[in-house]
Amino acid sequence: MSKKIRVVVVDDSALVRSLLAEIINRQRDMECVGTANDPLVAREMIRELNPDVITLDVEMPRMDGIDFLGRLMRLRPMPVVMISTLTERGAEVTMKALELGAVDFVAKPRVGLASGINELASLIVDKIRVAAVAQVRRSAPREVAASASSGGVAHPAPATALLGRLSTEKLICIGASTGGTEAIREVLVQMPADSPAIVITQHMPPGFTTSFAARLNGLCQITVKEAVNGERILPGHAYIAPGGTQFHVARSGANYVAVVDDGAPVNRHKPSVEVLFKSAAAVVGRNAFGIMLTGMGNDGAAAMKVMKDAGSYNYVQDEASCIVFGMPREAIAHGAADEVLPLNQIASALITRLRGATDRLHHRI
Repeated sequence: MSKKIRVVVVDDSALVRSLLAEIINRQRDMECVGTANDPLVAREMIRELNPDVITLDVEMPRMDGIDFLGRLMRLRPMPVVMISTLTERGAEVTMKALELGAVDFVAKPRVGLASGINELASLIVDKIRVAAVAQVRRSAPREVAASASSGGVAHPAPATALLGRLSTEKLICIGASTGGTEAIREVLVQMPADSPAIVITQHMPPGFTTSFAARLNGLCQITVKEAVNGERILPGHAYIAPGGTQFHVARSGANYVAVVDDGAPVNRHKPSVEVLFKSAAAVVGRNAFGIMLTGMGNDGAAAMKVMKDAGSYNYVQDEASCIVFGMPREAIAHGAADEVLPLNQIASALITRLRGATDRLHHRI
């Protein structure tokens, strides 16, 4: 029998600690080796027990989860799954936790804590399993974080006056899951203000994509927002699928428009990359660019191949720079990739290709 995943649970609620420990210990492939009611106790427990994964509450006494996570990821990087509160404040703090290096998060139910956490049991243990195999990196101070991803090359400054007319025709489609919030950030901060429109599906539950979009909007030259059903998809904008919905693109005359609806889960996901990429293949065709970033599973891989067959040009993140290589691996296996690149080279490769297309257009005019 393979070695069990050893988990330490850190939460100031005795009830939550008990529930999480029980859920973990019910699994044949994992065990809760310790529980701690605050980060100072957890620090000693981690030293003694050397767990494979910790679950960490966001708000706790003596030292909050974010402060503790920041110190942990600088000094002893390890897989962390955050246990977040489903509030506006909780969503903002969760985005910060992912920035600091947490692998993923689970949103605590607002009411009915015991029954709610038990309903989330399968999701919790799935995220612990993913965290146990994730590639975790030591977090860096913010000023050097730009050079930390895969290869140590700092971000180039976003380009300006890139495309002009061409930007209204092209559409960039991004899919991601575990580790994707920071991977998406790394791509978007390099995109110029006149970039073609970008549509994004990141696996995320309801209540968190608003904070995710707002955080990116404050960092990028382009405008980043949650997609709204029926709105025109404009150059210089990125549109993120709202958590708990399906998002795809349609055409209205010469324009692309967003379609956000309550469609059924696809590949167990809502939003699903498969839904977005299939629509891009049908509606955008050879004017699409596909980007598959870090994530567990195979969501979007088959549809990315459909995009490629329809004429898109596709970039896939390489294994060394992924937190989890599942979705990129599956895209490559399906024959969907035109280029497989480190995360910090994807945006620059895309911009170079777009500039080449712009130059060709200008020569024809």
